[in-house]
Amino acid sequence: MAERLAARLTAQEEQILLLTTEISALRDGLIRGVDTAAVTSVSPELESLQTENEKLKYRLLHLRRGLRREEGALQEVQGKKLPGVKNEKALQKTTSAEQTTNNRADNKVPPPDKKTADGNNKKEKKQEKGGGGGGGGVKELKPWPEYISQRLSLYEELKKESDALLKKKAVDSKPITVELPDGRRVEGKAWITTPYQLASDISQGLADNAVISRVNGALWDLDRPLEQDCSLEILRFDNEDAQAVYWHSSAHILGEAMERFYGGCLCYGPPIENGFYYDMFLDGQKGVSSAEFGDLETLCKTVVKDKQPFERLEISKETLLKMFKYNKFKCRILNEKVTTPTTTVYRCGPLIDLCRGPHVRHTGKIKAMKIYKNSATYWEGRSDMETLQRIYGISFPDSKMLKEWERFQEEAKNRDHRKIGKDQELFFFHDLSPGSCFFMPRGAYIYNTLTEFIRDEYWRRGFQEVASPNIYNSKLWETSGHWQHYSENMFSFPVEEDIFALKPMNCPGHCLMFGHRPRSWRELPLRLADFGVLHRNELSGTLTGLTRVRRFQQDDAHIFCTMDQIETEMKGCLDFLRCVYDVFGFSFQLHLSTRPEKFLGDIAVWNQAERQLENSLNEFGEPWKLNPGDGAFYGPKIDIKIKDAIGRYHQCATIQLDFQLPIRFNLTFVGKDGDDKGRPVIIHRAILGSVERMIAILTENYAGKWPLWLSPRPVMLVPVNPSCEDYAKKVCKQFTEAGFMADADLDSSCLLNKKIRNAQLAQYNFILVVGEKEKMTDGVNVRTRDNKVHGELSVAQVLARLTLLKQSRCRNAEEEF
Repeated sequence: MAERLAARLTAQEEQILLLTTEISALRDGLIRGVDTAAVTSVSPELESLQTENEKLKYRLLHLRRGLRREEGALQEVQGKKLPGVKNEKALQKTTSAEQTTNNRADNKVPPPDKKTADGNNKKEKKQEKGGGGGGGGVKELKPWPEYISQRLSLYEELKKESDALLKKKAVDSKPITVELPDGRRVEGKAWITTPYQLASDISQGLADNAVISRVNGALWDLDRPLEQDCSLEILRFDNEDAQAVYWHSSAHILGEAMERFYGGCLCYGPPIENGFYYDMFLDGQKGVSSAEFGDLETLCKTVVKDKQPFERLEISKETLLKMFKYNKFKCRILNEKVTTPTTTVYRCGPLIDLCRGPHVRHTGKIKAMKIYKNSATYWEGRSDMETLQRIYGISFPDSKMLKEWERFQEEAKNRDHRKIGKDQELFFFHDLSPGSCFFMPRGAYIYNTLTEFIRDEYWRRGFQEVASPNIYNSKLWETSGHWQHYSENMFSFPVEEDIFALKPMNCPGHCLMFGHRPRSWRELPLRLADFGVLHRNELSGTLTGLTRVRRFQQDDAHIFCTMDQIETEMKGCLDFLRCVYDVFGFSFQLHLSTRPEKFLGDIAVWNQAERQLENSLNEFGEPWKLNPGDGAFYGPKIDIKIKDAIGRYHQCATIQLDFQLPIRFNLTFVGKDGDDKGRPVIIHRAILGSVERMIAILTENYAGKWPLWLSPRPVMLVPVNPSCEDYAKKVCKQFTEAGFMADADLDSSCLLNKKIRNAQLAQYNFILVVGEKEKMTDGVNVRTRDNKVHGELSVAQVLARLTLLKQSRCRNAEEEF
């Protein structure tokens, strides 16, 4: 029996080798342009192989599995491998050939160096023992791309030099003092003591939960030796900076998996507000498929399991250009972005990437990771550049946090404004006008109600509404500076030998309004408001429902004032936004962004303005944070982020000082002393921001359950039977004339309970049921969408109460009724 099994094993192995040879011949023919019909020395099966490559893949897979099963049976019979059976290395060789046929890159890839290949084989054996994707092993390129081994070889040489230099510095180490956040001071040694060591001395729990450290205010690797006396802070995942580092390190893990799976050229891989992404250029290959996420996650898990340390190395720009010569994108970054003689790279396992860091200690710190989305993008967002594949991920130090994030994503999906907008027939988009929303009657009602709300506040707060042109000569934008920096995002076109453009913002037009005649100090502050239509030429790939559009309106206003009036106007702006956000039920965060390094204007003017902004924030009474150096080059600003019902933050309102536009447009006013060269300051101000975007945020915040004052479906009349339909229509008309979008359900095919349920599901705030009794008493029976029954009341009473609730912009009218 053993002899028969051995003979069968040998025959199967020969068949595998034959089929592998056929694959190689076919691939060579496809790559080199050889006529595959001329390859006749292989076997007659080659012709069908050209059209049925998928069948061959599965044949190979089953043959390999058969070899393994029968080899196990032989070992049980004889207790050892038969002489006629090839060794494990031969089996690994055929497996490698099979997986190379299955990978995404069908082009030939030269083998990596021996060290890398040996490491690969060890990992593969482990994975085959423990199971995994791809029929017992992790799916990846085998062998890895040649650039990985070349990159590693150069890195190893440089690392030896760096380690020798560090060792020399450690020999000459001097004592240093490290100050902790609580004021305590601990001793250390320069070029030897690391933040992790000090954290371990304090508490092993602190060290284990540490993500990154902050040394003298700058983020610092936990295993990077301290160099001098310093302050030290250990940051955990609950810190925003630590989260960014954690997600940045996760991006490197994803980048390593992408290189091993696709073999393309990595581009940018930054942390983002919630998670991270990595871009890759796949030359001549198909795009990324969501079906591959599982394989990528499996690869990421192997990287995490390996606990690959993150190593930092400073290298000369010249050497880096040599290291990354295979990747034109990294070379562009080096040539265009790096202005210093040296910069840093970070390594984890086989991945070496341009990176300023810092990072977590090792890949094992990433406990739970998920790849959840992919998209196509352009290099640096420019449509005239290469198309890249972007893969998004999220990670956490605890699997429970990942599950909570997944639940949150499901809730956000259910609240998606695009889904609700379609279900409630509020708006839609069309390919014939991409990025420009079609608001249907009920959506337009919400739109107009929001703008009327702001208009009411304008009258109370001394704003004057204006209307300005939509199209301007490009000379206007050259004066404002937008043409030089923003023209790619503008819709421009020739008109009678001149170039005109649709306006992307209102401020230059308002400057023309201020400057069209002499102004006096008595007119200041001059508050000009404008709901004009704006257009921005956003890339088609970035358009996302109502949150990123090409055509939109803002509750845009510009305040022209003197330097001394800034504080008062800022207080007014802050009070304005609190009033509006209280109506919506939003809480918010405030951030003061101050003078950046590259600022324009007089530093004394900046200092005076920043003091006034700080004073106005202090008097406002809400907590705020300082963002030093994050202001615009033309003036400091206050950034406002609102928090919605499920805890997400959105940037909507803006309050921005501008010292430069008045100079560019030479705006002046006559002062109290008769000097006609007084220079005003402009405050750019918006509360809703884009009305379109605010509607998206409100839709998701309320999950389609609109408050009465904003609701496109406030009242539904439901007659009990057909004899009451005329009365229902009469009452419906009364509510419509009073300003409500009232409807009556006159579908006689539906029973009463079905009509009520339909109205509740459609999110009508109030359902008014009318029968013979209500018809006789001129009344209605009131219930809400949440099935709270208020009982029978007269039409006049209900109309009066709902009108009062609407006028007061009550958020929970159903309860207050």
